[in-house]
Amino acid sequence: MDEPVKNLLKAERVAFVLETLQALYPEPPIPLDHRDEYTLLVAVLLSAQCTDERVNQVTPSLWALADNPHDMAKCTVEAIQEIIRPCGLSPQKAKAIKRLSEILVDDYDGKVPADLATLETLPGVGHKTASVVMAQAFGEPAFPVDTHIHRLAQRWGLSSGRSVAQTEKDLKRLFPKDRWNDLHLQIIYYGREHCSARGCDGTRCLICRTCYPARKHPKKTRKA
Repeated sequence: MDEPVKNLLKAERVAFVLETLQALYPEPPIPLDHRDEYTLLVAVLLSAQCTDERVNQVTPSLWALADNPHDMAKCTVEAIQEIIRPCGLSPQKAKAIKRLSEILVDDYDGKVPADLATLETLPGVGHKTASVVMAQAFGEPAFPVDTHIHRLAQRWGLSSGRSVAQTEKDLKRLFPKDRWNDLHLQIIYYGREHCSARGCDGTRCLICRTCYPARKHPKKTRKA
């Protein structure tokens, strides 16, 4: 009699995710084009409810207008908004970019502070944006959770998905700290290429099939 198909235990799922993603994306590139900490901060701010591809199409024109807080602080909100309009939410984002630039000039000598809590006080900069900047600009361990990561963590049985904050805590607890920065990007790339909202329902991609071979029905996930 054949043995029943069993799903992997959580520790086995964690190990398989780490191994698979490292093999697929050994050196995951930062998806947002930038020149330094400041341009990364602005690019991440622009990426809220917008694709990285669209942001990368817009930022060359924005950097031509101003690529540092001193020059950006001198620009009008209207001039900034006209350029970033394709990114969506342009009125709010333009005001935030100008104001945070003014704050950086007035309070931080025109430099982006390498401190998570301080970054979170800047206009338009929430926890996820601040975490991305800490990880990608300063190399500090962080695990920013976006919609891709929030969804996949549920599909792979790594988090209940009650909230983005809970998902971040769960992933930080499960994975080695020295892997957080790469893993954040690796999961994003895997989600886009293999386990997207339309491309996989929790039963189709390599990781989903391997972690849950006994799963018979699509995995419903909670939104971020």
